[in-house]
Amino acid sequence: MVNTARATSGLRELTRRAVRAQIAETAMTLFVANGFEQTTVDQIAAAVGMSGRSVFRYFPTKEDMVVGHMDEIGDRLAEALAARPLEEGPWTALRHAMQPHLDELTDNADTNLAVAAMLDATPALRPSLLNKRARWAEALLPNTVRRLRGPTGTRELRARAIVSSALACLNVAVDEWARTGGTKPIGDLLDTALTAVRG
Repeated sequence: MVNTARATSGLRELTRRAVRAQIAETAMTLFVANGFEQTTVDQIAAAVGMSGRSVFRYFPTKEDMVVGHMDEIGDRLAEALAARPLEEGPWTALRHAMQPHLDELTDNADTNLAVAAMLDATPALRPSLLNKRARWAEALLPNTVRRLRGPTGTRELRARAIVSSALACLNVAVDEWARTGGTKPIGDLLDTALTAVRG
């Protein structure tokens, strides 16, 4: 009985995540096509075949739909870092963990360049994006702490500094890639940024 209840609960959560992902993806498509401010929740709801009220059960605000899309990326980054060998140092492991995200950006370059332009042109989204980056950092922190040696009392502090710096490098690289219309290899941009930070 307990196992059945657990399985039902797990299936429900998987379904909820799938619906959230569909809404977020659809919303991002509409935001890019029409502009964030110009796109209504009712338009998003119609595109996914549900009511506006139902959409609000998954995302309280339009801004949350953008961040919901970004949360998926953060989850994948954390999973990629967790999959790296523990003997890799934190910088190396983080760089490898970021590669699938870079590949995804370049595989869908036209769409992602348009998303970057939309985000840059929408000041109202900046607080949500800052919160997103903080969540990414928290997700990456545990598997960064595990890779550090030296005094245990400062490991979390050092890990936070490394994760924050690495994510700042990722953001700078993506911004430069978008600014140049995707003409510069994004991996090279990230490596240049990481080298500058690490000195």
